[in-house]
Amino acid sequence: MTIEQAQEQVDQWIKTVGVRYFNELTNMTILTEEVGELARIMARTYGEQSFKDSDKGRDLGDEMADVLWVLICLANQTGVNLTEAFQKNLEKKTSRDKTRHKDNEKLK
Repeated sequence: MTIEQAQEQVDQWIKTVGVRYFNELTNMTILTEEVGELARIMARTYGEQSFKDSDKGRDLGDEMADVLWVLICLANQTGVNLTEAFQKNLEKKTSRDKTRHKDNEKLK
């Protein structure tokens, strides 16, 4: 699935199953909440925190997909073509950082 196809699929789901998009500010808040849930699983899986009973059984991929879902909703609502935006962002990073990381002593 391409990013464009994902945007189309989310839009179709929202319009048929979800009734309508939540407003942009609500979705921004939901995105923050979803990132927090992802951070919680990351901290417990890769950090020093131990799992609570309520954390057990959570799926890292599912938490990442929740973040992606809401980000796609926001892109659809605000008219952002994520394929184009990502390509431009990749080009920016490549141009700006083409030697930065290779020259970083901390990464060697």
